[in-house]
Amino acid sequence: MSKQSEADDALLAAIEPVAAEAAAAGAGYEPLGNAIARHVREAILSGRLAPGTRVRQEALARRFGVSRIPVREALRQLESQGLVVLVPHSGARVARLDLAEHLELYRIREALEPIAIAESAPRLSDEQLAELHRLQQEISAAVDDEPRWLELDRRFHLGSYAAAEMPRLLALIDDLWNTTQHYRRAYRTMLATADFDFVDLDHRYILDALDRRDPVDAEQRIRSHIRRTRVLLDAHHELFDQQ
Repeated sequence: MSKQSEADDALLAAIEPVAAEAAAAGAGYEPLGNAIARHVREAILSGRLAPGTRVRQEALARRFGVSRIPVREALRQLESQGLVVLVPHSGARVARLDLAEHLELYRIREALEPIAIAESAPRLSDEQLAELHRLQQEISAAVDDEPRWLELDRRFHLGSYAAAEMPRLLALIDDLWNTTQHYRRAYRTMLATADFDFVDLDHRYILDALDRRDPVDAEQRIRSHIRRTRVLLDAHHELFDQQ
């Protein structure tokens, strides 16, 4: 088996079986390009497709039983979200860790997410707060399960912004979380036991501010929380040098 065939097999193994869904999409339930983008996105966010993995149009077209047109559309969607990089005459690859990109993205997050949580804090319902408390407890219990920890952490933070009546801002933040997923995974891999305690304490402080419906404190807490991730990653240039 050639190296290209092996690479294609690894790519396709990372994509969940989707034949039935693709057929349903073609019947009008979901555009094919959206369906393909959704499955490839999930494979990237879960870590099944690692940074730098080549994503060949031909392999995806065979996997989904479609032409290259919806595959190209899907890859353009993923490129716009920062999840893949399209290189002329070379094809697509899952985005790698890039130091300059990481610093830019996290500084943007430091600016935008405090706005979202400040707008959300006074509007969160008791039910939403109860869900955030439940998620915080599950995050604490999932330190040995990286995929689950990352997913719960994402749900916790995006849930804390959910009551903000700013749909454009929330859409931007959701895209930023997609784009920074591989940085979050690198950060999670570096965490020692004591670091997990700091993360848990951060979450508790954020929850305390939300329980009090205090937008100023919530804003300060989330800004500090995001900054800690940026500073820790910035101190480990070897993570980026390996790419």
